[in-house]
Amino acid sequence: MTEPAFDVLVLGIGNVLWADEGFGVRAVETLHDRYEFSEVVHLMDGGTQGLYLVQYVQAARRLLVFDAVDYGLAAGTVKLVRNDEVPRFMGAKKMSLHQTGFQEVLAAASLTGKYPEELLLIGVQAVNLEDYGGSLTAQVKERIPYCLGVALEQMESWGVQASPRTRPLPAAERLNAGALGLEAYESGRPGANEACRFGDSRFLSG
Repeated sequence: MTEPAFDVLVLGIGNVLWADEGFGVRAVETLHDRYEFSEVVHLMDGGTQGLYLVQYVQAARRLLVFDAVDYGLAAGTVKLVRNDEVPRFMGAKKMSLHQTGFQEVLAAASLTGKYPEELLLIGVQAVNLEDYGGSLTAQVKERIPYCLGVALEQMESWGVQASPRTRPLPAAERLNAGALGLEAYESGRPGANEACRFGDSRFLSG
């Protein structure tokens, strides 16, 4: 078996277009903005890419995932799930199609014999999943610093040290540059009288 390409893959998954569904992406984006790591760590916005993520999961010795969850918990609750429980947890109550896709990613990696030695899912109970074009709710957004702390502590236990950035990242070097960055996304959102809040109006009947 070939050696993993990187020691730790930090992956944020979800859909930033549907409010709290974007938690995972915003968490890894913030981690990348605030800290730098050695080349053995790979930070990635996995979005809703599904099976396209298999090659990255296969290449990781350890996998840390940020994601929004819907498990009947109190709004904003942080839940940590480890190792073999991760695919079972993500399949217990699917919040959206991206979770089904990520279950398949883990299954495919397992079948090929290239599977991370350790997994940690850092999940936050979503508050709102039906605000199309909306950003994170305040309850979920305020959990990001805590979740980053959990991630840094876990990576330290894996022998990975993070260094706080001493100067802001240039926009072009951020995980989500331009209009998809959190600040730009929130400040550029049209008012409710201009934008549909329930999906893309071009595809809604009636």
